[in-house]
Amino acid sequence: MTTHRLEASPLWPARLDHIRYDSPDAARLADFYGRTMGMAVSTLGPAEFLLEAPSRTIVVGQAGAAAHPYSAFALADGRQLETYRAFLKERGVTLLPSPTPLFGSDAFAVRDPDDRLAVFGTRTRPAAAAATPGNVAGDLPGMLQHVVVASSRFAAMLAFYTDTLGFMLSDTVHKDSGPEAGQVNVCFLRSDEMHHSFAVFQAPQSRADHHAYETTGWNDLKLWADHFGTLEIPIWWGPGRHGAGNNLFFMIKDPDGNNIEISAELETMAKGQPGKKWMGARRATNLWGEPWIRDTAAASS
Repeated sequence: MTTHRLEASPLWPARLDHIRYDSPDAARLADFYGRTMGMAVSTLGPAEFLLEAPSRTIVVGQAGAAAHPYSAFALADGRQLETYRAFLKERGVTLLPSPTPLFGSDAFAVRDPDDRLAVFGTRTRPAAAAATPGNVAGDLPGMLQHVVVASSRFAAMLAFYTDTLGFMLSDTVHKDSGPEAGQVNVCFLRSDEMHHSFAVFQAPQSRADHHAYETTGWNDLKLWADHFGTLEIPIWWGPGRHGAGNNLFFMIKDPDGNNIEISAELETMAKGQPGKKWMGARRATNLWGEPWIRDTAAASS
């Protein structure tokens, strides 16, 4: 383990600002997030939509297949961004143009081992300050807080995000049986005091896993669940409490099958604070009930 996994790099602090989903029916997906997550819908360009509500933003684009092409992390200011740029150049990282119209011209991207972009910049386009009038869900607390991917290149992804990009290692999950017992197959990574802003699960295929909205407490989860109930959108996993991160949660799916998590009470961690080591995914993923196991063939369907 290198020191960068437990020492703050120039990335600290950074927060997940927005993500992009591509869809074969971008208009349908944008409408779903508008109704379901209380986001105002506007256009950024041909078949590209901006979805915003206070503290949460996503971009939806048209493509031949559902995909998650990038996650965008906001740094505090231009000075921190330039320091972080120099940090990456020292490590020989190839810096690419930023794909997002929401960050300034000094933003940049890097390509990870799964061919997904991680974007770093500062917000220039103002975020939504108020909910859209008449949209009930727009008033519900829900800060876009973390994004998670599944990867068939888990070891390379763990090394890239920690040793190269400088994310700090929080909890890890280790296989508890078989010839690979003890091997890490899940990592939770942070770029500020929240337990994780990014995580990777080992899986047979690399794909999007979920993104999460952090609320203010248990009652918010009830209000969100009631809202989804009025829209006849079922909860497919939860309610439960993750072991890793100790947060309350439940999940729904969008029309493209992307998983949306509503979360509360996510653990906070200080700089350099070591995380927990979990043997097996069962209690790491759900202390209250059934786990969701990604690193099996069945999980990829």
